[in-house]
Amino acid sequence: MFHLKIKILIILGAILFLGAPLFIYAQDPAMESKCLLLTQTGCANQEKTMCQAQLKECDDYYTAEGARIQADINTTSQEKNTLKNKISGLDKKIKELTNNINQSNLIIKDIKIQIDDTTSSIETTTLKIEDSKNKLAKILRSIHEEDKKPLIEVLLAESDLSGFFDNMLALEILNVSHRNILNEIKVLKSNLENQKVSLDGEKTDLENTVKMNLLAKQESATTKKTQEKYLNITEQEYQKQVKEKQETDKKAAAIRARIFELAGGISKAPTFGEAYELAKYVEGITGVRPALLLAVLQQESAIGKNVGQCYMTDSSTGNGQRVSGALVSKVMHPTRDVPVFISITGELGREYAKTPVSCPMSFGYGGAMGPAQFIPSTWSSYRDRIKAITGKPSDPWDIRDAFLAAGLYLADSGAKAQTYNAEWKAAMIYFSGSTSSKYSFYGNSVMKTAAGFADDIALLN
Repeated sequence: MFHLKIKILIILGAILFLGAPLFIYAQDPAMESKCLLLTQTGCANQEKTMCQAQLKECDDYYTAEGARIQADINTTSQEKNTLKNKISGLDKKIKELTNNINQSNLIIKDIKIQIDDTTSSIETTTLKIEDSKNKLAKILRSIHEEDKKPLIEVLLAESDLSGFFDNMLALEILNVSHRNILNEIKVLKSNLENQKVSLDGEKTDLENTVKMNLLAKQESATTKKTQEKYLNITEQEYQKQVKEKQETDKKAAAIRARIFELAGGISKAPTFGEAYELAKYVEGITGVRPALLLAVLQQESAIGKNVGQCYMTDSSTGNGQRVSGALVSKVMHPTRDVPVFISITGELGREYAKTPVSCPMSFGYGGAMGPAQFIPSTWSSYRDRIKAITGKPSDPWDIRDAFLAAGLYLADSGAKAQTYNAEWKAAMIYFSGSTSSKYSFYGNSVMKTAAGFADDIALLN
């Protein structure tokens, strides 16, 4: 009798391990854990009547769970049809996002051309202003020279005084004309400069929109891949997987051993268990929930596929090369980040030209460092705080320092309140420095990932 119940328990454990959306999980984890212990160890010196009562309670529990599982299996075909519809919808969403990304990139290229043209016009106008200033100065010198002539020289040089006054009047008219032209050119230059500022802002907004669409496309593709996996599982394959699983705690072991993807080119990626221990350490210092910290770091890694594949080799321009040797521009912002980067690497005894950082995307600059993806100028705001905590120079490529920096940044942005809204806003600030609704997808995605990590952490605990 109890052998049958143990088989049902194995099926329950396998369902929890697979995480498939086709079945309903056990409703009472405490009872499941209690009965699992009972099936493994027996009553452990308990009085016979009490032992029998517990066995009966667990027998009833497993009977109910078995009936519920069977009902779920009967609905498998309906669930698979639902998955097909979801996959079809995701295909359309991915195509739409791809189209939006391509369109935005074209607009960015057009705006860049406009910015270049405007910059060239500003330079040309500046030269015109200088030329007009020189001509105006020459006219003023001529007027000054005419005013200084003695009367006798005027009378000798001109047949009459009318010629002298005609010269003076012509110079004055020319002076006024050049002043007007100079003022018009200055107004033109001011308008061009304002136009360039407006174009720069429009370009930045479009670049951030492209980033959001890339992230949405990747998440949709990942969801589609997962749902296709479940759709392709046949009933026999599922039953085989169910029989192969023995205990629910194997899922916890799998979670703990799972590789936690991080950016930054660190030599050995941590397991989820190791990453969680680091996140707990950071929580003790910053008050930031481990699930949120892990979600933000995972999110940053997911969109940073080219992280750590470039070197900044030209300190005057911020240009450099890929690890493969290909030359690339805009590896790092030349004035904002390059000096700080050289200082950071120097303090750590690294050669800045041989230290990998993120490559630029099709727009903007690269230069993000380590697992937390901080650009040098942002890291500089935290390097002394990290050093005060760890007692050593802060290192953006050290996984512990990177976790700590990300936690401090999120805490400074309000995440230590540990409410949904506070954490959402902190994640948004981590991404774009603001909580603009234009980028709300990032905050929503982080919170969704954090909820999944919270479930994994609960199982580990």
